[in-house]
Amino acid sequence: MVFKRLNKSIQSASSPEKLIFDLPRRKIPGVLTHQSEVMRNYAETATEKADVALQLPTGSGKTLVGSLIAEWLRRKRGERVVYLAPTKQLVNQVATQCEAKYGIQANGFTGKATNYTPHAKSEYRTGEKIAVTTYSSLFNTNPFFNDADVIIIDDAHAAENYISSMWSVSVIRINPDHESCFLALIAAIKPYIDDSTFYKLKSTRDENNGWVDKLPSPSLAMASGDIRAVLDEHSPAARDIHYPWSLIRDHLHGCHFYYNESEILIRPLIPPTWTHSPFTNARQRIYMSATLGSGGDLERLFGRKNIHRIAVPEGWDKQGVGRRLFLFPGLSLDENNCSKLRLDLMQMTERSLVLVPSKAHGESIRQEVENKISFQTLDATDIENTKETFTSKSNAVAIIANRYDGIDFPGDECRLTFVEGLPSATNLQEKFLMSRMAANVLFNERIQTRVLQAIGRCTRSLEDYSAVVVNGLDLQDYLVDKKRRRFLHPEIQAELQFGIEQSMPATPPDFCNFMRTFLGNGEDWESANQDIIELRDSLSQDVFPAISDLESSVPYEIDYQKSLWQGDFVDAMEAASRVIGVIRSEDLKGYRALWNYLAGSSALLAKDNGQYVAEEKSDIYFTAAKNAAVGLRWLVNLATSRGSDSSTGDDPDSVLRTEQIENIENVLERLGSSHDRRYAAREKKILDGLLSEDEFETAQVLLGELLGFNSSKRETDGSPDPWWHIGNLCFVFEDHAGAKETSSLSVEKARQAADHPRWIRQNVPELKSSVVIPILVTPTSKSSPGAKPHLNEVYLWPLSEYRTWAQQALVTIREIRKTFSAPGDIAWRAEAITKLRRESFDAPSIKRDRLLVRASDRYTFN
Repeated sequence: MVFKRLNKSIQSASSPEKLIFDLPRRKIPGVLTHQSEVMRNYAETATEKADVALQLPTGSGKTLVGSLIAEWLRRKRGERVVYLAPTKQLVNQVATQCEAKYGIQANGFTGKATNYTPHAKSEYRTGEKIAVTTYSSLFNTNPFFNDADVIIIDDAHAAENYISSMWSVSVIRINPDHESCFLALIAAIKPYIDDSTFYKLKSTRDENNGWVDKLPSPSLAMASGDIRAVLDEHSPAARDIHYPWSLIRDHLHGCHFYYNESEILIRPLIPPTWTHSPFTNARQRIYMSATLGSGGDLERLFGRKNIHRIAVPEGWDKQGVGRRLFLFPGLSLDENNCSKLRLDLMQMTERSLVLVPSKAHGESIRQEVENKISFQTLDATDIENTKETFTSKSNAVAIIANRYDGIDFPGDECRLTFVEGLPSATNLQEKFLMSRMAANVLFNERIQTRVLQAIGRCTRSLEDYSAVVVNGLDLQDYLVDKKRRRFLHPEIQAELQFGIEQSMPATPPDFCNFMRTFLGNGEDWESANQDIIELRDSLSQDVFPAISDLESSVPYEIDYQKSLWQGDFVDAMEAASRVIGVIRSEDLKGYRALWNYLAGSSALLAKDNGQYVAEEKSDIYFTAAKNAAVGLRWLVNLATSRGSDSSTGDDPDSVLRTEQIENIENVLERLGSSHDRRYAAREKKILDGLLSEDEFETAQVLLGELLGFNSSKRETDGSPDPWWHIGNLCFVFEDHAGAKETSSLSVEKARQAADHPRWIRQNVPELKSSVVIPILVTPTSKSSPGAKPHLNEVYLWPLSEYRTWAQQALVTIREIRKTFSAPGDIAWRAEAITKLRRESFDAPSIKRDRLLVRASDRYTFN
């Protein structure tokens, strides 16, 4: 026959869950009850809604549900369906499962659109097969998939960076293609930042402890011409800058400029997905996630005002997926023993997965594994096309950096996961909002979802089981904290409590026995499992604070971003004002401060661009931003620099205190809160060092750091002893700890102390305009007359008084540490500042007290 027969229309089942019986090539008997319930609910209530969200816990079969809905819509309505996954590896995995396991026709599309086969493209265009592809294949400036009727978004909770990157210019300092652009952008903003910030931008990450900052929007407006000129010149040489720059160049007024010493990020607060027709013109968008939350986070991620949610199947409020044995070696072992135990546990299983926060961390583990136990190691690129390169091997370790989602190893593919860090802020905007604006509440659900993704990579079905070894100190602190655990599913709460109690007194052999018993799955484990079940049934899951306010504010937040993007600054200000009116919870002080700031910035832009707005509007909002929450140094600086009125006063002391408490937060976070071992070791080193002539200066540096100062020491000719600085204030020390009380202070020593301020201003660029106070720490009380002119410029801190003061300072820091859980807690900051002030350990109080004791007034000269 010359011509092909026409395809007859396929009679579609009445709902997606019934379609499974019409798929003769399937390798599964059917769908599970909870999967059926979700699909039936969708078919009955949501097929005509523009945005729909389906929640299915990790490992409960999201891929099958999404694939069946996609195939059902393709057959029933003849629609073009695009199924999005975060990575190429997941695209290949989903396409393979559809064809080989479910009997659903699907084509995977990865790589450049020019390399897609004509046949596969035709099958998508004509609606003959589902198209499975990556987020980036849709979210780019010229996507092939520009006419989808339905878009199904898998792992929607992981989409933020993939989607926002389309409108994000990220300039990475160590990237050779970016370095000159980075330096040029620093030069462009130099007139709008202080000397200290400029110095930080030129320094290294190790010096800044994860610091991040934001160029205030009024300053960004003034610098926009120079920024455009720089990026216009440099972006053509770097494609990853060029394409997003082409989209935001004319909307710089709708973006924010974040920076640290490693990266500059320019992006809008909410990605303007409404401007991307391939996404917004689809008839329906279906979002699938393990945890959808109810605080509007999904809407913020995708720039959609209202997403209809289909409820979690009944019973999943208690029942989880699979069984996990959590082990916390760090609760009882030091770092060396933790590393050795990791290798021992790896040798107890054929394959293990290691999730690390950075490539550098992964490389250190790779070398350790290959050199000490000779196991083969793989990374994400090795399993990009197929995970069989890992699952087909014995004595193998997959080390995956910066990925906590989407890599699934069910059953015997992998029974052991190591998680080496907390997947918290993944970009500079998140980090800024969490650490500088104390808007942690906004990201509670997002961070929790990332944690759940990390711990669920190897439990993918009801009968599955795997061990999860928590090694990262920050993740350990997160999971051990009872205040955080209560927001988790009862099953996970119970598993965590069981693991914590087993790990607290455990030795390395104990951990190996735990693992052996768990993998053996015998009677001993059965009794332990029953304990977990009984504990689970007694627990419930709490709702995150302020969820209702956050949910109510989302439509106005998106209105704000839409108005700002199109340059309607008055409407943007009004939308921001409506957000402020909704977010009333005490837990949202930091977030309310942010929106007052955004409203003030919009008012200022409106005035500067000739749009009608009351003259004083911007200052009113900026002052409200500052007064919304104690402890937000960034907003105090902004309001002070603009000369705003404030009920709390604009004196520089509040700036110093808030910076001090931010720094203390960072130190306490690094030292950990789940146990006292690291903190106690630091405390002991300081106390012992202050009693030692040789270690006194080292202890002084550590003490300054613990008190929230930027504490430094240089071993060069003529340099002073340690100095502590914060803001524009610097205490520089001349230590004389080895002297005897009866000895006399030499003229040379007095001259050195008096000369330290000059040395600081000449040799420490960020302090050249600071107030520098020289302090002599010594047990002596007499000197020759020639020392008096020098000691007129120096302040005395008698050694015995200094040691007593330091001991009391450590008591106070330990006291405020008791209630510390994570950076960005507004209530904790306010309480900590109060305690520092009451005990006179805040920087302004130290300055006041030291200036009362001029050395020349206390010395006897003869």
